[in-house]
Amino acid sequence: MVANNNIEVFSTITWSAGAGCHGGCGQKLIIQDGKLIKVEGDEKSPWNQGRSCPRVLALKQYVYHPDRITKPLKRVGKRGEGKFEPITWDEAFDICETKLKNIRDQHGAESVIFAQGTGRDVGGPISFLAYNYGSPNWCQLGLSGQSCYTPRLGAMKATTGEFMVLDASQFSEKRYEDPEWEVPKVIVVWGQNPPPTCPDGFYGHWIVDCMKRGSEIISIDPRYTWMSTRAKYHLQLRPGTDGALALGMLNVIIEEELFDKTFVEKWTFGFEELKERVKDYTPKKVSEITWVPQNLIKDAARLYATQKPAAIQWGVPIDMCPQGTTVAQAISQLWAITGNVDIPGGNVIARPAFGVTTYPYTTEELVGLYGQELVDKLNKKRIGCDTYPMVKQFRGWAQPDMAIDQINSGVPYPIKGAWIQTANILGGQAARANFHYEALKKLEFVAVVDLFHNPTTMALADIVLPAATFAEKDSFRSWWAPLGVMHKTIQVGECKSDWEINFELARRLSPRKLKYNNVKELFNERLEVANTNFDELVEQGSFKMPEDGPYNPYRRHERGLLRRDGKPGFETASGKIELYSSVYKSWGLDPLPYYDEPPQSPVRTPELFEKYPLIMITGARSHVYFHSEHRMIPWLREKNPQPYVEVHPETAKKYGVYDGEWVFLENDLGKVQRKVRISLRVHPKMIHTLHSWWMPEMKGKEPDLFGVWDYQINQLVPGPQHSDSGFGGGQYKTTLAKISSINGQEGNHG
Repeated sequence: MVANNNIEVFSTITWSAGAGCHGGCGQKLIIQDGKLIKVEGDEKSPWNQGRSCPRVLALKQYVYHPDRITKPLKRVGKRGEGKFEPITWDEAFDICETKLKNIRDQHGAESVIFAQGTGRDVGGPISFLAYNYGSPNWCQLGLSGQSCYTPRLGAMKATTGEFMVLDASQFSEKRYEDPEWEVPKVIVVWGQNPPPTCPDGFYGHWIVDCMKRGSEIISIDPRYTWMSTRAKYHLQLRPGTDGALALGMLNVIIEEELFDKTFVEKWTFGFEELKERVKDYTPKKVSEITWVPQNLIKDAARLYATQKPAAIQWGVPIDMCPQGTTVAQAISQLWAITGNVDIPGGNVIARPAFGVTTYPYTTEELVGLYGQELVDKLNKKRIGCDTYPMVKQFRGWAQPDMAIDQINSGVPYPIKGAWIQTANILGGQAARANFHYEALKKLEFVAVVDLFHNPTTMALADIVLPAATFAEKDSFRSWWAPLGVMHKTIQVGECKSDWEINFELARRLSPRKLKYNNVKELFNERLEVANTNFDELVEQGSFKMPEDGPYNPYRRHERGLLRRDGKPGFETASGKIELYSSVYKSWGLDPLPYYDEPPQSPVRTPELFEKYPLIMITGARSHVYFHSEHRMIPWLREKNPQPYVEVHPETAKKYGVYDGEWVFLENDLGKVQRKVRISLRVHPKMIHTLHSWWMPEMKGKEPDLFGVWDYQINQLVPGPQHSDSGFGGGQYKTTLAKISSINGQEGNHG
């Protein structure tokens, strides 16, 4: 902290809420007389090096917005009427305690689902509350197949024992000046559009930094982006065919013997089996599947394989492929067989900074926090464990599609309550939002923690608790580096941090006495492995970089720094990267990667394609929004005022729609409204549209619910639907639809 007269400058890091996303960017909060007056990027942060996104720069408008929820609220009318009255925190906690205890006493703790949004700074507090209450059912309810990050995490854990990311020098405090680091000669940007895309543990500007230093780009994306227009090769594939493309590139590299023979022989298992599998995926066949010309498939594979170091940066569309976990398996085998593993400028191993657990990403982390006995006990009731071994043995999530079905069926046990923490399920992540709406209305008790009213609070909440932004709370982050802390610099109304809220309820609800007296003690216990504490991190500038790990030195697999037994190799059953996965085989899954056609496609469902002849890609990101957040923030809404759909000029002409016109997007699940943006960015057989839209300026009470039924594109996304592993396969990128002019038809677009 730096103080001057009445102005104080605090260094902190971001994690939702406020900026949204989960980047952990270093920021300076400028406070005058207890009020936030300005935000600036912290140039000392090795993560973002002083850069800030529009969402952070608009934080003042977010924090002090007149519609912000600043007191606990109790529903006084029927659900959906939008009638709430302010109550005290003691009253709110008393109600939550009584309702949740009653459900537990009558039906068991497993009858309450603890639901969070994607990438939130709530994974730690919500799992803490769920496990102390006794419920194993913590998940991202509504997100079909848990199709955000988890499929890739699971695939990596099963096949390499580690999660790997592009090395853009982010693990060194010296960054690009670190003498050990090398600039990747080639970067494959697969299914991601950095920098607008949410960081996913990776700051998009790093790729731009590498490009300035000579990295060539291979862009794999169904549409043209800023990145693809600057790429050496752009592979404009049909949505959902990423697995086929990865297998085709593996075919070229293996058939032309471009793989790293030494690395493959010494450090991989199952190469011959993989070689046999990819024989069928010739460039000709893959071209027919993906719509990518054969020569581009060959050229991209050759460039990647022959230029070392090379790296791959991927995004959420991988998780949303029909079989997300096997697609991630196939892509990761590209860096495995080329030896671009654990080397400077390749794909490097990412572990929590200093081994600090803030948000449990693996079963091992859950066991470390809560003990094997409790985790085993809860797994007996966790939704999805009996059906999917990967769900049981990785991460600790309940399976969200099965969870919503169980609310309807009550089998094998009833679901009676939901704790929803900063997750706008109806306006954000839920596939078939109306299906989730009808199910969740059946619950006896719903508590929502959030910052603004949204369709979910209005439609479902019995209690609404006001959450804090990152400027108003103490919290910490270790995903992946540096180790950083948020610390409270201002107070807005009666808002509390997610940790404060959940700690108090855990204290009231836990059958076991909490060993902590306050949240700070919990933080300090988890920070012990980093030889620091919360106050020390605040004092030294809110972040700390590991000096010798968890990423450096490189080539850790050669030094015996990855395996628990201290031997060289990887933390897998064979001690090698498993191209043929023994873990997959034990789970009843195909141990080798394969391609599965999307459930809706010109190939699999030609009759449906004739009726709905456009492949609709949902999930488009915007610089100014994160998921369903920020629609009420003036600066941000001005930049992107309406939900648009990108339409190729040929497509627009064919269906008689024009630029700026409001249209219907429609399929057999319903129709929603969008504003046309004519663009050459998209393929003539595709349309591309923003996700998670609702209108804060519209009426919040039913039937309007802020216009969610008119604008939420996820109503057209089939679900619940997931892959054979239980993870991945949400059809957010491959749904079939048609476009038509409203032309006097009943519409509601303000």
